Amino acid sequence: MTEPKFPGGSKSMVTRAGERIRQGTATDDDLHVIEEWRAAHRGVLNTFQAILRNRTRGTKVSVAQRHKRKTTIFDKLSRLPGMKLARMDDVAGCRLIFRSIKDLHAFRSKFHKARFNHKLRNVPDKYDYLKQPKKTGYRGIHDVYEYDVNSDAGKALAGLYIEIQYRTLVQHAWATAVEVIGFITQSQPKFQRGDTRYERAMALASELLARAHEQQTGPFPSASDQEVLDEFLSLDSELHLMQTLRGLNSAKGDVSDKRNSILIFSKEGELEVRNFRDATDALRALFELEKNMPDRDIVLVRADTSEEVRLAFRNYFTDAREFVRLVDAACTKMSGRKVMQSHQRKVRRS
Repeated sequence: MTEPKFPGGSKSMVTRAGERIRQGTATDDDLHVIEEWRAAHRGVLNTFQAILRNRTRGTKVSVAQRHKRKTTIFDKLSRLPGMKLARMDDVAGCRLIFRSIKDLHAFRSKFHKARFNHKLRNVPDKYDYLKQPKKTGYRGIHDVYEYDVNSDAGKALAGLYIEIQYRTLVQHAWATAVEVIGFITQSQPKFQRGDTRYERAMALASELLARAHEQQTGPFPSASDQEVLDEFLSLDSELHLMQTLRGLNSAKGDVSDKRNSILIFSKEGELEVRNFRDATDALRALFELEKNMPDRDIVLVRADTSEEVRLAFRNYFTDAREFVRLVDAACTKMSGRKVMQSHQRKVRRS
């Protein structure tokens, strides 16, 4: 019996196709290789989300999965010239959202001892952005697993990667707000692009949230509480960031409980949602939509309920309300008074 081929033909074929994307010389054959490789991650996602849901059953941990968007994959190749596409480890992703850092660490520690053949590819501290927050303010922990099973069906997927993200509700609210800013402004603080004041303001907000709500520090551990608060409020006076986020209405996309939802964004930021009960139908529709709407931002997400979709993917619904609430509370706690109310009045008058 012949061994199953690596999705897309071989790792070298996938890497070459990715390199041509980077150079702007990709052919239809290259795009087909990438789509075959990308589609194969669906099986990896299904396996891991089943494992994670089983292990979080009866808890308050939210689990969701997402297939990395084609446009995001191509953008990452452009941003990271040394990246080999076949080794991109976050095409498939599962996200777990915990009530506390203690719950996060307890679950992750136990999961590392799980008995299965899938290989953890990183040492535990490599992607620990709680111990070492990113300069942008990102906090959370990631693990990368390499898929490996003995079944005939699973052998074809061996060697594919999946990223597991562990966040608390506080960390998730911050990460959501960063992406919302990317949608509504010309800046991308997540990728350190555009007006650097947004990046600085969000890094300071991360520090506020870490100290006020999780008794930790963020990217500015040596700064005093007052220094962090004063600089954040000063930048917010220039950017009107919190006022803008307060004014956003959640998108009225109709997310059903069919579990597989395709989110389609227009250039104007409007959101259309298409729901599918069957994951295969959803994936087929995703690729067809990407082909027919090359100018649209399209993403396939999955969670058990509509509430979980909205929680785990708030950024796609332009919803930063929890971030605003947490920052308000953090400013009050750090200053000992309701500083945000008077600050917002000043911002509105300016």
